[in-house]
Amino acid sequence: MSSKKRMAAVALTVAALSLGSIGVASAHDKGASNSPAKSAAHDVKRAANKAAHDSQHAAKEALVATTIGLDAATIKTRLAAGESLATIAGTKKDALIAALVAFRTKNIDERVAAGTMTPAQAIEKKTNLIAHVTERVNAVGGKGMGHKGPKPAKGPKPPKAPRP
Repeated sequence: MSSKKRMAAVALTVAALSLGSIGVASAHDKGASNSPAKSAAHDVKRAANKAAHDSQHAAKEALVATTIGLDAATIKTRLAAGESLATIAGTKKDALIAALVAFRTKNIDERVAAGTMTPAQAIEKKTNLIAHVTERVNAVGGKGMGHKGPKPAKGPKPPKAPRP
């Protein structure tokens, strides 16, 4: 290949690459211009969902405390000590299960009315609700999720193998 042809090929390659990178940068810039608005809307929706979740949690906590007849702090302390809600409730266990089933049923019905759940999904959720609530009340400890303490230190990474 002659030097003139080689230089022409290099020039075409550079031109094509620079046009390609400009096109990529433009596509990223367009996405970035919408991102603050999308991010703000996402943050608002996330805050609303968190507030609704916290409200539901507080209502359920108050229901449990009222039904059992103990304050929430005592119940939390006893749960952390390894007792189940059934043990804490004692003779009020059946009333606690009935109250929690009614609470959950009301929440399911509200979701159907709001359109976030179909009636078929609601029926499916309600089918095993009593068994599920009874299992949760009898369970010792939480769901097994959450913070479990400090993670062990990671050791040094092994050296990477040389590329062929």
